[in-house]
Amino acid sequence: MARIVLTTDETLTSTYHDVPLLDFLGCAPYDKLPKWVFRFFDTQLPDENGVLSQAPYGLRKVEAALLRDGFNRDEVVVAHPRAVERFIDGKTTIVALYEMDPLGLGPVSMMFTNGGQWRNYTSVKFRELINRINRVREAKGLKFKLVVGGPGAWQLEFRREEREKLRIDHVVMGEVDHVAGEIFRDIESGSADEAVFVRGWPRVEQIPTIVAPSYKGLVEVMRGCGRGCRFCEPNLRVARYIPIEKIEEEIRLNVNAGIDHAWLHSEDVFLYRVEDKKNFYPNAEAVVELFEVARRYTRNVNPTHGSVAGALAIPDMIERISEIVDAGPNHWVGIQVGFETASPELIGKYMNNKMKPFSPEEWPWVLLNGTYVFNKNYWFPAYTTILGLPGDTDEYEIMTARLIVTMEKELEEKLGNRAHFTVTPLAFVPMGLLKDQEFYKIDDMITYGQFLHLYYAWKHMMREVTRGLPAVMKNNPFLIPFYPLARLGTRIVIRQIEKWGKSKGYEVKRLEPLEGLRIEVDEHRWYSKPALAEAY
Repeated sequence: MARIVLTTDETLTSTYHDVPLLDFLGCAPYDKLPKWVFRFFDTQLPDENGVLSQAPYGLRKVEAALLRDGFNRDEVVVAHPRAVERFIDGKTTIVALYEMDPLGLGPVSMMFTNGGQWRNYTSVKFRELINRINRVREAKGLKFKLVVGGPGAWQLEFRREEREKLRIDHVVMGEVDHVAGEIFRDIESGSADEAVFVRGWPRVEQIPTIVAPSYKGLVEVMRGCGRGCRFCEPNLRVARYIPIEKIEEEIRLNVNAGIDHAWLHSEDVFLYRVEDKKNFYPNAEAVVELFEVARRYTRNVNPTHGSVAGALAIPDMIERISEIVDAGPNHWVGIQVGFETASPELIGKYMNNKMKPFSPEEWPWVLLNGTYVFNKNYWFPAYTTILGLPGDTDEYEIMTARLIVTMEKELEEKLGNRAHFTVTPLAFVPMGLLKDQEFYKIDDMITYGQFLHLYYAWKHMMREVTRGLPAVMKNNPFLIPFYPLARLGTRIVIRQIEKWGKSKGYEVKRLEPLEGLRIEVDEHRWYSKPALAEAY
């Protein structure tokens, strides 16, 4: 039993057999896939008498902040969602959920659920958890407050009628590291608003160090980004860099708990402790030090997100990191990267720092050559693009599809079996400075150019499932049952896209690579500090 019960829905406590990118299964349309698919892939984190032995990083930060702010260890529990009932009784004042995509309004979910027309798996599991908690509250006549926070909390403010229907008492939006104790006490006393907006951000010294193991060994190396892409909430936040000593402390905690992995989390790992805020030229020494420190404890070191421009700006940095973590044919480094669009015009309009230290006009060249740098050093970039950006045109969309074709052809010619990348199109969601725009609903809004963008991205995905999956899952025994399912699944997706396109009057046509775009990775083409100084 506990005063404060922290938990999350089951999609955030599943290990998904440690299959790369299968964490996105929560975004899949629950009503359009056989239910056995979700049961088959859902492998839950272990617990100790209902308490999570590992937990999502955001929950760990809230836990650490509450303990720092005066709550006792025996008053705060991080519960497995399947065991949450056993910790709730008359002493419980708050049951708080950390959520990423509670109503399925995130970009990936909106893409996979036809603009939200179908239920995604995350929203199903979220509602199941909320309903179970409410049944306990009602059956026992308890007075605790039901609270939802985390990156997806905005969805419950956006759809207030859903919040009321689910009997959620408070929604907390923003970073709470510096005010967690104050917010929770206000909720307990009844003085908090239904929607709690945290203004501003914690300083680095106000961000607590986690006190218990995080899921998959995730550790945060920086907050925010600083590039300022207009559609992206995290990128609009002030960039703050976690001191290397704090990062090492969290890695050590996880490894000592038996987690042989360190995921270095940021919006762009190549901007860690960046000094050049004009051109975003990476601080290579600081970035390399991050990986050196992590490598002291485990061979399995991965970044979560990074920019292709940062990698291309200093190829030696990528090569050095690969040496540190022993990257090679049997040990690939995965990273999620924003591709967004091939259009220099849209990149310049909405993401005018994303390509730096390069120019918007060089963006397609940056994507091709940056991917070459990644692949040459055994990095596997998982790109995301955006369908439905305001101001989008069919010309831009077909250019994006042709760039995928170009990258596939050029990289395989240069690198053979070492050439790997994926491209996942996401639906535009009005966030950041574009909140006044409309959600992209694919079935109503798709154009021919967007259809070709979608088709060629998934066609390449099918190719990577065949060629790339065995490489990145070589040491995972789950590859044996998963590989044939993945191949079948991508073929079905491709056939469905073709069929759906025909219903819209769209036929697949063969696209040629972009003219004049080549891999030109020569020493004299690298950007260096002297070259940048001369250029600017």
